[in-house]
Amino acid sequence: MKANLRSSRHPVDQVLPPGKLAVYGAQHVLAFYAGAVIVPILLASAIGLNTQQLIHLINADLFTCGIASIIQSVGFWKVGVRLPLLQGVTFTAVSPMIAIGLAAGGGTNGLLVIYGSVLVAGLATFFIAPYFSKLIRFFPPVVTGSVITIIGLALLPVAAGDAVGGAGPTAAPTSGKNMAYALGTLALIVLIQRVFKGFMATIAVLVGLVVGTLVAWAFGDAHFGAVHDAAWVGVTQPFYFGWPKFSVAAIISMIVVMLITAVETTGDVFATGEIVEKRIGRDDIARALRADGLATTIGGVFNSFPYTCFAENVGLVRLTRIRSRWVVATAGAIMILIGLLPKAGAIVAGVPHPVLGGAALAMFATVAVVGFQTLAKVDFHDHRNVVIVATSVGLAMYVTAQPQVSQAVPHWAEIIFGSGITLGSLTAIFLNILFHHVGKNFGPAVAGQPGDSVRLDQVNQMTREEFVETFGGLFQGPRWAVERAWEMRPYADTHALRRSFQEALFSGSKDEQLELIRAYPQLGSQFVADGLSGEASLRDQSDKGLTFLGDPERDELTAITSAYEDRFGFPLVISVRDAESYERIVEQGRERLGNCENQEHAAALLEIAKIAGYRFDDYVSDANPIHSARTRWSTNR
Repeated sequence: MKANLRSSRHPVDQVLPPGKLAVYGAQHVLAFYAGAVIVPILLASAIGLNTQQLIHLINADLFTCGIASIIQSVGFWKVGVRLPLLQGVTFTAVSPMIAIGLAAGGGTNGLLVIYGSVLVAGLATFFIAPYFSKLIRFFPPVVTGSVITIIGLALLPVAAGDAVGGAGPTAAPTSGKNMAYALGTLALIVLIQRVFKGFMATIAVLVGLVVGTLVAWAFGDAHFGAVHDAAWVGVTQPFYFGWPKFSVAAIISMIVVMLITAVETTGDVFATGEIVEKRIGRDDIARALRADGLATTIGGVFNSFPYTCFAENVGLVRLTRIRSRWVVATAGAIMILIGLLPKAGAIVAGVPHPVLGGAALAMFATVAVVGFQTLAKVDFHDHRNVVIVATSVGLAMYVTAQPQVSQAVPHWAEIIFGSGITLGSLTAIFLNILFHHVGKNFGPAVAGQPGDSVRLDQVNQMTREEFVETFGGLFQGPRWAVERAWEMRPYADTHALRRSFQEALFSGSKDEQLELIRAYPQLGSQFVADGLSGEASLRDQSDKGLTFLGDPERDELTAITSAYEDRFGFPLVISVRDAESYERIVEQGRERLGNCENQEHAAALLEIAKIAGYRFDDYVSDANPIHSARTRWSTNR
């Protein structure tokens, strides 16, 4: 009984053996480390902090990152999304914090004003989280897919900067050796993924980082001298630099930062939900944002900064396919330990930039791939969606490729134009509202072509004849299923519209269902290839090349379908788009010849439901942000 309960637990909630938790957690820490410490380094340099103050900032940052990651992954009450999401300081806050610090005179005084704004912004985020989550309807796949893609693409230059020796004024010059370290690390990760399976494949990034660092050390390019100078123990004291100071302008600026960060967090949560195959809803977004707010408040107390979900580690989850949130919780514990042991942090800091950059290229590109997967659910027959994705990605890459653009805008706009992720995300949200939520054509587009689409509110007002004309193509032949679906109006959303067709199909009498089944063309029929059975049938069967079969394959398929119809009295119906290949279609046909008539009657209806689901998707733009392939017509009734 216990074994059954354990096996039925979602992979996100599974607790792995301690050894694996430690190794996978260390892999997350190594992948995360450079991104974690870059914010305090940039801030300290900009506002004039000394070396000892910088070291304390780094230790405090790692310590608080660990706490924040445990809060987000483990969760309690209504705080923490309980997904494998690592928390780190948001890059969105860098420019505003530097501006706040310099406006307050720089140094420790500037730092105290920053901490005052961080504390208030964290509390504000915590309390507005449930209200922000109600805006989830403004985050359909066209928005979340764009945001996730933008995050991955915008992070690639960061990886490239590391790969050539480190970005910034202190960067090492680009060299063939740096390139060799980066590409060698990347090649090793790919090779391990290709050659090995199981545990070894899941730690490919960790192995790449360790081997790359050892090779660099052997050639004198990895230095660990700082380990000797670092202290064994360094306790992070609350309000180490003094009591925070509060400035209204600074607080408003930081709240704006957190609102923008909430958009990024929403995208990361959706991306992780897709990766671990867990449905994301309004409550999940609220829990994630509360964790961001609480972590940011804790950061203000422990001398750190605003926190958000780290997209870098979202890519690592996708790359390794290790979905347990307890791995991230373990990584959080390791970061707390590193934050308390400066020597341990110095060892991790010894990983050369090019080695880290090589691994980051794979991880950040993987984030973009998750975005592509989300965008695959978007109806690009609707030209509005093309405009939303193209414009948001284009602007994001414009700012990412030309960062000096932010210098040409007013001071208040620098927070938006200073980050491709911020600008692209806000653009996607704004354009989605403009195209899909404003104006006379309100509601999701459910049928038609660009410029001539039918929307859900219009569907609810259709006459029976108009409805049948619009959706009659979902089924072959008789229209009784579509007519009965019309009687189930009004539809709350496109999912309700989908369900109405399914319920109508399975509620028909046996004679009606047989009439419908017999209307479907034979697989591989010349009538289908010539388009005589309708455009929908042609599209269905051409998916696996059934309309372009050679004579041997056509004869083989004809023999099976003819034998099937002779036995059961109706054609062999298979959802071709669900089949892996032509060979699998033939195999399935042979297997079904051995079934009884009642079983095949039910099987044909299930296949018709699947076919109708695909036809529906051919011209449906779903407005529900948590729509995924898993919500496709459920036929297990």
